Amino acid sequence: MAPPPKKSQPKANLYTWEGTDKKGARISGESRATNISMVRAELRRQGINPLKVRKKATSIFSSRKKKITSSDIAVFSRQLATMMSAGVPMVQAFDIVGRGHENPSMMELILSIKSDVEGGTSLADALRKHPLYFDDLYVNLVRAGEHAGVLEDLLDKIATYKEKTESIKGKIKKAMFYPAAVIAVAILVTAIIMIFVIPQFEQLFKGFGADLPAFTRIVINVAHVVQGYWWAMLGGTILAVYLFSAALKRSRKLRETLDKILLKIPVVGSILNKAAIARFARTLATMSAAGVPLVEALDSVSGATGNVVYSNAVLRMREDVATGQSLQLSMKQRNLFPNMVIQMVSIGEESGALDDMLTKVADFYEEQVDNAVDSMSSLLEPLIMVILGTLIGGLVIAMYMPIFKMGSAVLGK
Repeated sequence: MAPPPKKSQPKANLYTWEGTDKKGARISGESRATNISMVRAELRRQGINPLKVRKKATSIFSSRKKKITSSDIAVFSRQLATMMSAGVPMVQAFDIVGRGHENPSMMELILSIKSDVEGGTSLADALRKHPLYFDDLYVNLVRAGEHAGVLEDLLDKIATYKEKTESIKGKIKKAMFYPAAVIAVAILVTAIIMIFVIPQFEQLFKGFGADLPAFTRIVINVAHVVQGYWWAMLGGTILAVYLFSAALKRSRKLRETLDKILLKIPVVGSILNKAAIARFARTLATMSAAGVPLVEALDSVSGATGNVVYSNAVLRMREDVATGQSLQLSMKQRNLFPNMVIQMVSIGEESGALDDMLTKVADFYEEQVDNAVDSMSSLLEPLIMVILGTLIGGLVIAMYMPIFKMGSAVLGK
């Protein structure tokens, strides 16, 4: 006999209410619940006499579901850790965090987990039902906390881990976004000049009745190509980006090749190397503090480095450790980790304080990434201005050279 289909979680809505407190004072507020009866029951439980409860009207834009981001999960982790550390029961903590969330999608996710936990499911199993938001690393840490009876401590470590990793991701995006945005603006401005401005100058030059300078002719010819085939260039660029992205998702070999190239680029490569080491150290420190066996921890760490080169290296380190080799010796054989990191790991293994040593390594490299991103931004600003000035200035000079030439000829007469 087939099991009955699982009922979907009722959708929670936002309600506005008015009522009186225990002293008879009139108060009002908002609450999230699946129906009006639940709102009234919750208000009475809080000692409030509900007088009016209405479903709050929402616009088309506010009712549209928002995507759940990694930052949402990081904030949720910190909120849950803080509330449980303060002694708030787990189910009540989920209820408070969920109903107070501004993102409807996140609220539904939290209340769904709460419903599973209320039904007797362990927190780890409830989270595992949502692999899109809670990966194996997250779930395994929660499970370790539940088994050891130190869930509050582990949730605090998870929250710190998520906050640090999100911070690193933000710094990397910042490092990549600025030059990419400036290049995109430069291409757009150049295209506008080629398509709309240069044809006006070309019409003007036809009345001169004289040969144009070579540089001006080259720019005009390029403008003709852009004007005639801009749609093909734009479509080809979009198609190339799409095909490359699709190939990157399917081919681990291509991702490894790209990551190798990125790691060797001056300045950018240094930042990516430091970021990968920081993620490796932070993740392994968190799992080591949770009591997860080293071999099992390295398996999860391999997917958290954010770089295929480091991921492959960690998997090989896992194989070495599984055969009895020390972690620091395996790291030395990979030729990826600085000597300072290897020595810190060696001290941690010998003293039994591996998580503390790795935490110090993570803190150090996270600060290094932060400083490197700021330095790169300072370095790129004048460089990008020079490139933009040369590009746009070159086009302007090419258009004004015939005018200068004609002026010189008139003055010479």
